[in-house]
Formats: sequence, C-alpha cells, structure tokens
Amino acid sequence: MTHEKDAAAILDDCRELAAQIVARFATAGTMIATAESCTGGLIAGMITEIAGSSAVFDRGFVTYSNAAKVDMLGVRPQTLDTHGAVSPVTAVEMAAGALALSNAQYAVSVTGIAGPGGGTAAKPVGLVYMGLAARDGDAEAAELRWNEDWPRDLIRAATVHATLEALIERFEEDNA
Repeated sequence: MTHEKDAAAILDDCRELAAQIVARFATAGTMIATAESCTGGLIAGMITEIAGSSAVFDRGFVTYSNAAKVDMLGVRPQTLDTHGAVSPVTAVEMAAGALALSNAQYAVSVTGIAGPGGGTAAKPVGLVYMGLAARDGDAEAAELRWNEDWPRDLIRAATVHATLEALIERFEEDNA
C-alpha cells in the first residue's frame, strides 16, 4: 500500500471506513475492542468519532510501554524478551488479550515503529504488525511495511487505515 496523500487525507478516508464499521457492526450487534501501541489510540478515536459508535465500540487499550502490554493485555514477558514489542507474536497476544478482557467479538491490535527514530536494520521505521482476533476464530497477525522516509503522522495514519480495512474485510468474510 502506498499513498500519494498526506496524513490528513488518509484520516479523512479513515472516517469513511469507520462509518462503514459502525453501520455494519451495529446492524449485526457486533462489538469491537482495540489494543494500540504505535497509533496511541487513533484507531479507537477514529471509530468513536462516528455518531452511534457506542453500539459497536466496547473498549480500547493504549499500551505503549512493554509493562502496559503485560499488565493490561496479558502479553507474556517471555514473548517480549524473545520477540520484542514489534513482532507478530506480540500483535497476536495484544489482540487476544483485548478480546479476552472485553465484551467484543473482534479485537484489533497494532505495534510498530512510527519513527522517525527507533528503527534498526531488522526492524526499520515503518514496520508495523497488526493483530486481529475474533471470538469465534483464531487470532492472526499481518505485517505492514511503510516507507521508512515517511513522516511519523503518515505511518500512523496509514496504519489506522489498513487496520480499519482489515476489520471490515474480516467481518465481511465471517458474515458472508
């Protein structure tokens, strides 16, 4: 996924996706939880900007530090020690923890390196793992790789957009 747009334009697109989520999930009586690190609550904020979101948004966790991931979501310390905070295993454990600690049927999580610093050769700026867990299914992770030269706000906005799209896609697959 590449964007010629700036972060503000991407977030405008996100509002449209969030409105679709609220409408579709409300009709189905389905709730959502979020667990966010690098986006710092932007996914939850985007959904709750939409009128009627209380019918679909159960709760959100902003777990920026490793201690918060462990304390609030039940991410295993050994997962963080072995794989790091930015890993598919951590993303899955974050989503599974948000699901277990909520009344939601779906939970999404994101953990990554939004920059401009903090990246390494193995885990560069722009690397994000998104987790998705469903009450009636397995938790899974997807790797997102954004351009490491993008500004921080663009990486975060693109991550929100990809997460909202993935949530819609999973919901549609499950309800086809």
